Amino acid sequence: MHDPMGFAVAIAHIAAAIALLNGILTTLGQGKVASAAVEGIARQPEAKGSITTTMIIGCAFAETSGVYGLVIAIIILFANPLLSFIG
Repeated sequence: MHDPMGFAVAIAHIAAAIALLNGILTTLGQGKVASAAVEGIARQPEAKGSITTTMIIGCAFAETSGVYGLVIAIIILFANPLLSFIG
């Protein structure tokens, strides 16, 4: 019938792809943050320091989220602990 190990590997690949979508969404979010920061600096040039600091902190948090998604995808693909329960 169906190979349970092959099915589990296929599901793991789909899960890894979903985890990597985090990286794409992180990039879009960082672009939105940078755009809003530039717009804010253009409106209030005297607030440049605080806007830039807030933007850098927000981008750092977003980037760590993207890195976590990459780490989760690597774990799912190469060190999937769930495969030991099937085989």
